[in-house]
Amino acid sequence: MTHRISRRTVLAGGAALLSYAAFAPRAFSQEARLRLLWWGSQTRADRTNKVSELFKKANPGVDINGEFLGWSDYWPRLATQVAGGNAPDVIQMDYRYIVEYARRGALAPLDSYLGSVLKVEDFDEVQIKGGSVDGKLYGISLGANSTAMMVNTVAFEEAGVDLPTPSTTWEELARMGVEITKAGKRKGYYGLSDGSGVEPLLENWLRQRGKALFTADGKIAYDANDGAEWFAMWQKMREDKACVPADIQALDQFNIETSPLSLGKAATSYAHSNQLVGYQAINKDKIVLKSHALISKDAKGGHYRKPSMFFSVSAKSSDPELGAKYVNFFVKDPEAAKILGVERGVPESASVREALAPSLDELGRAALDYVSGLGALAGDLPPPPPSGAGEAELALRSVAEQVAFGQLDAKQGGEALVNEVTQILSRG
Repeated sequence: MTHRISRRTVLAGGAALLSYAAFAPRAFSQEARLRLLWWGSQTRADRTNKVSELFKKANPGVDINGEFLGWSDYWPRLATQVAGGNAPDVIQMDYRYIVEYARRGALAPLDSYLGSVLKVEDFDEVQIKGGSVDGKLYGISLGANSTAMMVNTVAFEEAGVDLPTPSTTWEELARMGVEITKAGKRKGYYGLSDGSGVEPLLENWLRQRGKALFTADGKIAYDANDGAEWFAMWQKMREDKACVPADIQALDQFNIETSPLSLGKAATSYAHSNQLVGYQAINKDKIVLKSHALISKDAKGGHYRKPSMFFSVSAKSSDPELGAKYVNFFVKDPEAAKILGVERGVPESASVREALAPSLDELGRAALDYVSGLGALAGDLPPPPPSGAGEAELALRSVAEQVAFGQLDAKQGGEALVNEVTQILSRG
């Protein structure tokens, strides 16, 4: 049976997080030791562990233990560890959760290390601010990326369908999906994955309409009519067999390994540009990055360049300076950069980008070119998502699945989504 994370699990973890201060912090031995926790694929784990080995060689006497999980399992695990006073020293943190964890006192402010331990003077100032909450720095960006569509070029070619372009509309993409499905070149295969529960894809669509997921003051920024139109668009694609049916999409745990593309069920999936490396690692057919479809030919596009993820240091770490030192090594050391490539995004450091560029392989160059080549399709970075944004993302997945299985129609789905997200955000 496929394991599916429940919202109850995340809520329980969140409740525990609120009371984590009641627990005593863990004790360290005299030996210098760091624990790391991150989400991602085995490819990311291999690269991370190699960098940790480099750091240990440069810092004799330091022991490093790392652990990684898939996205859906990561956040309940982190919430539980933080609640129990057993948080890892270095925490991979996402743009949507950094406000919540920082305001609950789970992360250590890093401002005192700037210029000494953390040498990020050549970072884009926007990306540094992206890791700041209420005027304090809590996260160092590990790279820049943007949302993207992963496309199986061989499947498109087999079906005689041209690849999407930056000017492809949603209507045109849906037709491409129908053509690939009808071509029947692969058994049980569809043109598109169902993106109705993919929040970054919804955000891109909303931004093209002049809207957003959240307002600057942490409220929902779209209405039930927007939600209804979104779900109706995907319902039509399911009916036309442009995208996978509900039972196939339900297998997706929102990680690389279980996406319909990687499961051999669809020619596309929706992810972030830095994940191209991981997708190609487990797919024999050539995978390329394409921008998301437009709502109309004259639309400006809904992309933006964002911190792919951060490294933060736990407020409970017995040696936060050592944690900050590890983070700086991760983002600034040239040898570390060669190991990491662009798997976590395009490096923020100008000097590291310059040193890395000649050594990038085809996948690395493709990710770099994609992020730097979005042009007019990319707009401003939105404010950090508010507290509750993670639960709001789960609400979208839940409602999208109910619509896909026919438990709600598109109008009911739009109303349910907005009501649920509004309630989540009101709890702060």
